[in-house]
Order: sequence, then C-alpha cells, then structure tokens
Amino acid sequence: MYTARGKIEQGDLLDEYLPLVRRHALSLQVRLPASIELDDLIQAGTVGLLEAMGRFDAGQGASFATFASQRIRGAMLDELRSRDWLPRSVRRNARAVDEAARRLEQRLGRHAEETEIAAELDMALEQYRQLLSDTNSGHLLPFEALLEEGIEPGVENAEADRPFDQLIDAEKRAQLVAGIEALPEREKLLMALYYQEELNLKEIGAVLGVTESRVCQLHSQAVSRLRTRLRDAD
Repeated sequence: MYTARGKIEQGDLLDEYLPLVRRHALSLQVRLPASIELDDLIQAGTVGLLEAMGRFDAGQGASFATFASQRIRGAMLDELRSRDWLPRSVRRNARAVDEAARRLEQRLGRHAEETEIAAELDMALEQYRQLLSDTNSGHLLPFEALLEEGIEPGVENAEADRPFDQLIDAEKRAQLVAGIEALPEREKLLMALYYQEELNLKEIGAVLGVTESRVCQLHSQAVSRLRTRLRDAD
C-alpha cells in the first residue's frame, strides 16, 4: 500500500475509496437545492480523493481514511462555493443586514425581529425577505462552510488558507455552537434540523409549518446573526 518513502499507492486505493466519495456526495445532496446534481458532487469529491492520495504522508500519523474524508468533503464544498458567488450588490446588502441587526441588538439588548431589521434598513418587510432569499443561495452549505462564514466573513481571497485543509478549529466550533444555542427559538430549531438532523428544506418546512422559501429566509437571517456573533468574538 505504501512506497518506500511512505506515500500512498494511488492505484491500490482509488477503487477502495470511491464508495466513500459517493457516501459524502449523498450526505450533502439531501441538504442542498435540487439544482445540485449528485454527479457534480461525486466528480468534485473524486478530485479531492486524488489530491489526498498525492499529498498523504503516512509519517504524519493521521490515517488515510480521515485525511481523505477531509479532502473529499472540502473539494465538494469548494465546488458548491464556486457556484454561489453572489453579485456585489447582493453581498453589500447582506453586510448591511448584518450591521443593522448588530445595531438593533446593541440598542435593544435582545435579538431583533425581522420587522425591526426591515425598518432599520428602511425597507418594506417583503423587500427585506426577498433580500434574505437572494443571499441565501450562498449559505445553504454544511456545518464546515457555515463555520468558515464566521471565520472569514466577506473574504474572497483564493490565496487564503482554506479551513478544509486542516482540522476545524475547536474554539471556533464552540463559538458557533454557542451562537446557535442563543438564536431565537424558531431559528435555533431550524438550524438543528438542518445541520444536526440533516433534514432537507421541504422536511424542515413541514416541521415548522412554513414554505421552503420561508425556510430559506429564516436560514439566511439565522446565518446573519451567527456571522455577526462570530465576527464580534474575534
């Protein structure tokens, strides 16, 4: 399985680990919009697997299965991110939502209601909800990607170190978990259903008694709160 220099033999492991790629792809697909094709996730994950084979060094102590899983999942998330770049105007508006929520929470001493955030932005409620829907396509990603939102909010630097290249920082994860616990009850339930129970949007909508589009809006609002909290924690 290894050469004399400790590197993994690609030919011996490719077939063995391709099922792992498919398992990761299926796990992600059920929590993503229907427009995301399983084959695209598998293709990206296979690239991650090949990269793992080329970079793995048995002398570092980690198992190949753990190393490969991180690379496979990271490659899939990178592929999703490459599709989710939003227009600058939408990103600018998303930052405005974050800042409005921050100001209101400091002023009120509690989480701001969406009607209050809309008023702070001088928007009609429906306009605010449409903004949440517009920005949400970049946020419907798994736990690791949500954590990255908090670590580097708004950063679009292809040269920056990616969190998928290393174990996720335990302190940041703890901050995110604490942030989710502090969310308003409905948003906290939504996040638990999505990130822990791994329900899809339709299933979450059935639990909450709302439409899928409303789930997207609530998710985007929750992510905005979390992003602000993680930024303040730095």
